[in-house]
Order: sequence, then structure tokens, then C-alpha cells
Amino acid sequence: MRVWLLMFLIFNTSVFAKTIKVAAIDWCPQICPKQTEKGYVIDLVEEIYRNSDYQLKIDYFPWSRAIKYVLAGKYHALLAPAKAEAPQLRYPNTAVGQQEMCFFTTADNQWQYRGVDSLNKMQIGIAIDTSIEELNQYVSNHTEQFVFQPYHERYIKQSAQMLSKKRIDAFLFTKNSTRYELKQANMWHDYKLAGCVSRTEIFMAFTPATKNQHSIDAMMQTFDTRAAQLNSQRLIQQLLTKYNLQ
Repeated sequence: MRVWLLMFLIFNTSVFAKTIKVAAIDWCPQICPKQTEKGYVIDLVEEIYRNSDYQLKIDYFPWSRAIKYVLAGKYHALLAPAKAEAPQLRYPNTAVGQQEMCFFTTADNQWQYRGVDSLNKMQIGIAIDTSIEELNQYVSNHTEQFVFQPYHERYIKQSAQMLSKKRIDAFLFTKNSTRYELKQANMWHDYKLAGCVSRTEIFMAFTPATKNQHSIDAMMQTFDTRAAQLNSQRLIQQLLTKYNLQ
């Protein structure tokens, strides 16, 4: 009986693991809930917490709702914001990747982003609660030039269709995701990248809700300790190669 119990404990440690509830978005190729390959961010985070005291439970929501759930403490962590997108959250030392926000237009449009002066008289699609880095202040000061939409799994296709119908002149979103989504839909030939703003790091960010902050501290410490042990930057580069993003 004791031998059986010992073997049960060894082979079923996951039963006793603490659960990290993660709110995430459909954001392929970073996060791919509907694909066989889960996305490089999910692969990285799962590897960081593998064989730890934690197991991940990931649920998927529209972006703004995911942020609100983590801010309220309904979920422990969020994948995968830039710091400017959810500044109230708690951020570990280690990023899980980078995002590059870019402009996209129809393939026959000769316009190219060359700084804020090139945005004059443009109508631009943009996702709510996303950070455009050096353009954040411009967006705030020129809201009449921007068409704000919630980010969900249909955002990219809907924005591309708005371009084709000439309801907007360009839209903004992350480079990898936009090209991936439009190529998957066999639509990329009708559109093109028209310039990018700066890159920024993205994170697994944690709730600031005051309840059980010692537990959140432990989750974050495990994240950074394991990320350092695994050499997360090298692992990210390997995963980017796996997903043909190099």
C-alpha cells in the first residue's frame, strides 16, 4: 500500500500543482488556440512552468475583456501585453517576446508611413487597448483620424475588408499576426505592409489585485527563475525559427 501511494505521488504530481489562471487572446502566431501548434508565446510559457509547482489554465477572450479580468483579480496573469497596454499590471523581469506595430494598406496604395507628418488627413483603423509606442500621444491628440475597434479574432480580416471598401486608408496591428492571418485566409496578395513603428517587449503580466499577493509573488519569482535557467532569449529565438518568424 505504501509503495503504491509513493508511486501515485511521483507520477501524479500535477494533481497537486497550483493552478495559474491565465487570460489570453487569439493572436496567432504568438498565441494560437485553434491551431495544432499553440504559438511561440504559449510554447515558451509552458516550458518555463514545466516541472514546477504550477500548472497553467488558459482561457481566451477579446483583448479588452482579458485585461479587465486580470486587473480585477479574476485571473492571475495576462498573455501577452506590452507594458503600455496594461500599465497597472505587475511585470516580471523577463519578456516573452516582442511585437512590432505596423501600418497596412491595399496593395495598390502608394502611401508609406514616414513619421507623424505622413499621417495628415489619413483615416486609420486601430484596436482598442493596444499600444502604438511612439504614436500613442499622436493617437490621443488626433482621435478624429482613428477608427477604434475591439480586438478579437476577426479584427484583422474586418480591418482588411474596411480597407478594400475604402472606409479607412490604413490600419495598425502587429506585423507577424497580420501577415499570418491574411496569408492563412489567402488574402495577403491584396494588401501590403506600409511601414512600422518601434518594437516593444511583450510579457506574461500578473494581477495587481491585493488578495493573495504573496501567491502572485511566488508565481512571478518562479517565472523569472525558470526563464533564467532555460535561457529564455535563446529559447525564444529557437521558437521563432520553428514558427518561421526569423
